Amino acid sequence: MNLYELTISQAHERLKKKEISAVEFTRSVLDRIQAVEDRVAAYITIDETMALNQAEAADCQIAEGNMTSLTGIPLAIKDLICTKGLRTTCASRILENFVPPYDATVIDKLKAAGAVIVGKVNMDEFAMGSSTENSGFKVTHNPWDLSRSPGGSSGGSAAAVSADMCLGALGSDTGGSIRQPASHCGIVGLKPTYGRVSRYGLVAFGSSLDQIGPLTKDVRDCALMMNAISGHDSKDSTSVQQSVPDYTGFLSGDLRNMIVGIPREYQSAQGLDTDVSTAVTTAIQTIESMGARCVEVSLPHTEYAVAVYYVIAPSEACSNLARYDGVKYGFRDREKMDLLDMYRSTRSNGFGPEVQRRILLGTFSLSSGYYDAYYQKASQVRTRIMADFKQAFEKCDVLLTPVAPTPAFPIGQNTDDPLTIYLSDIFTISANLAGIPGLSVPCGFSSGGLPIGLQIMGPHFSEGQLLKMAWHFEQATGFHDKKPRL
Repeated sequence: MNLYELTISQAHERLKKKEISAVEFTRSVLDRIQAVEDRVAAYITIDETMALNQAEAADCQIAEGNMTSLTGIPLAIKDLICTKGLRTTCASRILENFVPPYDATVIDKLKAAGAVIVGKVNMDEFAMGSSTENSGFKVTHNPWDLSRSPGGSSGGSAAAVSADMCLGALGSDTGGSIRQPASHCGIVGLKPTYGRVSRYGLVAFGSSLDQIGPLTKDVRDCALMMNAISGHDSKDSTSVQQSVPDYTGFLSGDLRNMIVGIPREYQSAQGLDTDVSTAVTTAIQTIESMGARCVEVSLPHTEYAVAVYYVIAPSEACSNLARYDGVKYGFRDREKMDLLDMYRSTRSNGFGPEVQRRILLGTFSLSSGYYDAYYQKASQVRTRIMADFKQAFEKCDVLLTPVAPTPAFPIGQNTDDPLTIYLSDIFTISANLAGIPGLSVPCGFSSGGLPIGLQIMGPHFSEGQLLKMAWHFEQATGFHDKKPRL
């Protein structure tokens, strides 16, 4: 087995035994990137010198006996998480040359743990999209089928992990942007509870929805990364003061006495692919055979989730993106001498079509005369969606649903049909609106050999229970051991 094929936990054991060095691990990953990047197109920025310097520092830590589970582990970072001295573009021309003067809190935590940051990976521009086709720089390809999308907006993170171009990655999830690409690329992805992981240094899209989380090759690695990045942060006013358990401690025991909720609205959703439905149904039966008890529950406001999200998220986006005006930082059209013309030209040329579309949607929803009819009404329905989950979790411990209605779709198939893309988030959006955690774990394959993910959702701060169920399912099925051929 090549070094880059190892999981984080496997690599940790070899580093701990000094069978291999962090520098050798990092060189192996860098060589792998060089071998497949021209086909996958996962990375925007790679700094080999910085990565190797961090690896050398990690080897010193290991030699001194000062080692964590992530020391010397090569990781990739979604390109909207600020990294000091390393370009952070949000996959947008408007921030093409932006180099942050500080690290996001999650990056501080990873560096403190001794992790090696290999580079920044591709995404939909400002995290707006579900296919990584909206990047201002390149289109990322799914390692399982290079003609298909890896999902989005964390498509670069998912593709890099799936193709062994890193051992793990950080992504962000505003409406499914960790879970959906994890599903399409056959890996594990976790969106934590809102407030569980600091958002300081995350370039904002929808401030009440965004959450940073890990994408990994298996569930244990996901738990290890959650251990490293979770916790309260005084720099983030939405960060919650709650102790962080050792998430690897949940990877034991059994599933007896666990009650699993099956939302009836998700089973009959429009556009649900037969292969996805079959794989998820089989997964539910497998979990039931391991001792869990399944009950039907109802989430009656599910049908409104997409409409609510595409009012609230663009409204928050148009406010957050107002700062990119060509004055403070980023791209500026210097040919325009008039201030208003400079604003217009800078934003028209700096932002891509999907970002402009969402800014317009948000501006309209917040405009005078429409605020009550759209944004306020959406906020009221959001409260109903949150209440639906609260009532459901009075009857069960976790919920099991599909992640996406279909397996990975062909690149270019929905380019001219944004509404179809929006509807593809039907199963993931509600968790962001309610602020609850959601996890995607591989549960099977389509008739065409494409990965399919099972979504596990739970009450606030129940990440441990999600990891426990996902780990037991993973051990029973072994889907995570299957790899794409590149």
